[in-house]
Formats: sequence, structure tokens, C-alpha cells
Amino acid sequence: MRRGDDPSFPPFSFPEYRSTRLRAPSMPLLPPPRSVWEQMGPGPGLAAEIAPDADLTRNAGGAGTAIGERIIVTGTVIDEAGDPVPRALIEIWQANAAGRYVHDEDRHDAPLDPNFTGIGTCVTDASGIYRFVTVRPGAYPWGNHPNAWRPAHVHLSIFGPAYSDRLVTQMYFPGDPLQELDPIFNSVPDPAARRRLVARYAHDVTEPGVALGFRFDVGLAGVAATRSERPSDGA
Repeated sequence: MRRGDDPSFPPFSFPEYRSTRLRAPSMPLLPPPRSVWEQMGPGPGLAAEIAPDADLTRNAGGAGTAIGERIIVTGTVIDEAGDPVPRALIEIWQANAAGRYVHDEDRHDAPLDPNFTGIGTCVTDASGIYRFVTVRPGAYPWGNHPNAWRPAHVHLSIFGPAYSDRLVTQMYFPGDPLQELDPIFNSVPDPAARRRLVARYAHDVTEPGVALGFRFDVGLAGVAATRSERPSDGA
């Protein structure tokens, strides 16, 4: 079950999210057949070549560690049949604890953290489990509508065993009041599918005196698929 077959996926055009007005297709989409090439790659190959960089609190190359509330995020990546996906490459990017990205186009006047780049990578193990360490990102303003603030979120890009299994999504945090005001989060029409975008606090993952733990499972396809980002400006 993929986007075109499931009404719980967000529509390409969602007027409350202004970027989609320019990026949404103007004509019905025609699904092409999956070629052999599309079914052969790139996750395991990329995972073998790219060194994991799974501690975002220490990978800036400086002498210090990132400022903010440290968190551990883990979960299982599954395929359409519900089986774990080993050797999937996961790219991570996010704002820092003050709600700012290390990016030339980020005009938020919040401070940058010299010990935090906001990017990292990790790879699922033989059981499809991934894990990374980071800081909880801050909310930040964006120009979508008056007094608009994005809830705290982490971007994830997952490269599975086939090109058609590529997934780009956002992980949110439980109890964030900004979620009910956020048009990106609420563009997912099905409440159950929206809940799958919110990580769960996991006390068994939490390390005493070190970091809080969260669990976020990812479905690349099928009924339990994690909903993907719509065409956007990467907010």
C-alpha cells in the first residue's frame, strides 16, 4: 500500500501549508512500473560505504559537546511485509536546542551552537534496529502564517533495499502543544497515522544521568507505513 492507494497519506496540495500551492502536481499522477533497477538498491550499498555518525552531540569536530537536553532515539525499520530491514541507511538532520539550523537560509535570530552541526547518520542492524544520540530540537518560527511556529521535530531520510522504499519523514515528540497548530503535521488526514509520527518516551532506553530515551518505529510501506513529507521547503 503506497501513497496513491491510501487516503491516510497527506495530499500533495494542502492550502494551509503554503509551499504546497506551488509544488503540488497540477495533473493526475501516472504510476510507472517498478523496474529491476528500482528494486535493487541503494540502502545496503550506501550503508557499507558511509561511516555511521550516530552521536550528533559530539560530531561537530570541536572540543565540547552540544548544548541542550540529550536524548537517545531508537526504533525498528520494517518493510511492507512487516519484516525488519537490516543495513538501511538513515540520515538525520534537525535544528539545535535553540531552534536554529546550521544553514545560510535560516534567518532565525536564535544562537548557533559551535558544537552542533545538526546532521548525522546511522545504520540498522541485523534486526532492523537503529539508534542515535542527539539533543532535543527547539521550536522555531516560520513564515507560513501569522505567529507560526514549528513543533520540535527531527528529519529522517531512510534508504531501504529498493529505490522505491526511500522514505523522508519527520519525528515529533509527545505532549507538544504546537502539533495541533502545525499544518505540516495536520496535513496527514488520519489521526492514527499522525500518531505514528510521534515518538514514544521509552524508560528502558533512557540512560540514568545521561539522556532520555524515545522509541520511533518506521514502516517503509504497507498498512503501518510511516507517513512521508509532502513536497516542501524542508521546514
